Amino acid sequence: MAREIVLDTETTGFEPSQGHRLVELACLEIEDFVPTGRTFHAYIDPCRDMPIEAERVHGLSGAFLKGKPRFEHPEVVEAFLEFVGDAPLVAHNAGFDRNFLNWELRTCGRVETHDHRWVDTLALAKHRFPGMHNSLDALCKRFKISLSEREKHGALIDAKLLAAVYLELKGGRERRLELTATAAAVSMVHAATQNAYGVRPRPLEPRSTEAERALHASFIRDELKVEDLWTRFGL
Repeated sequence: MAREIVLDTETTGFEPSQGHRLVELACLEIEDFVPTGRTFHAYIDPCRDMPIEAERVHGLSGAFLKGKPRFEHPEVVEAFLEFVGDAPLVAHNAGFDRNFLNWELRTCGRVETHDHRWVDTLALAKHRFPGMHNSLDALCKRFKISLSEREKHGALIDAKLLAAVYLELKGGRERRLELTATAAAVSMVHAATQNAYGVRPRPLEPRSTEAERALHASFIRDELKVEDLWTRFGL
C-alpha cells in the first residue's frame, strides 16, 4: 500500500534565518489516500518571544509554549523521524514547511529532507485550478469540506483538512467509489470461492435405490445400446 504523511506546521514567523522557529508540528498517516487514524503531534518551545501577529493566526502564546519540549528533544525529533519513516511528505505550500523543518533538523545535526520527497498540494491545486484562489481555506470551501472544527490555524486540524483536500485533488469521490467497488468485488470473489470449493461435512445419501440403478443400467444397455458411462465411473 502507498503510505504518505500529510504534514503541517505553525511557527513564530516566516523565515527561520531571521530567528523564527517551529512551535507546532503535526503529521497524519494515509495509505492509498485513506487516513489510517495514526497521527503525530507536538507543541515546541521556540525559546523566544511570540510575535503578536503570529499568535493571532494560531493562538499559541509564549506563555503556553514555555516549558514544552524543544525540537531537538527525543520526544520531538526522534518521535517525528520514527513516525514519518521514508514516506513522502504532503504539505500545502510545501516549501514553507520544508524550510522550517530542514532548519530545525540541520540545527540538531540531523539529515535534512530532500526536495523530491515533498508533495506540494498548492502546486497541484494551481495546476487544476489555474488563476483561482488556492489557499487551504479556499480549497476546503470548493470541495465542500467543513471548517467547523477550526477556530484558529492549528497544525493537527489543518493536517486533517489537508488530507481531505489531497484526496479530492487526487480523484476524490471517484477514487472512493473505485476503492469501494474493488473491495466489494474482492469480497464477492472470496465468498464465491468459499461456496464453490467448500467441503460438505456429510455427503448426501443417493436418492435412488440399488434396484432402480440396476433397472436404469439395463435400459441403457438393452434399449439405447450405448456405452454405460455411469457404470464406468462407478455412479
